[in-house]
Amino acid sequence: MPKPELNPEIVEDVPWSETITDYDERHLIVYLRLLDAVAAGASDEAMSRIVLGIDPAREAERSRNALASHLRRARWMSDNGYRHLLTTGAH
Repeated sequence: MPKPELNPEIVEDVPWSETITDYDERHLIVYLRLLDAVAAGASDEAMSRIVLGIDPAREAERSRNALASHLRRARWMSDNGYRHLLTTGAH
């Protein structure tokens, strides 16, 4: 199982699967930071810039797509993916 990374490379469209992927495992910290930012009422621009490291002024479309994709996956992890972590354990 890959280790979660503090600043992993961010793709525009998260690879989707009904199981946890290597991308998910490397991006667990990103997902948690996004969920925390949403709960704190952060703007999309702030989440893109601070959490994803994408400048929404320079890369507006990539910023929107990446944020939507990562938030969708973070919510899936929160609702479903965590079960895999509980049964297999995170390293």
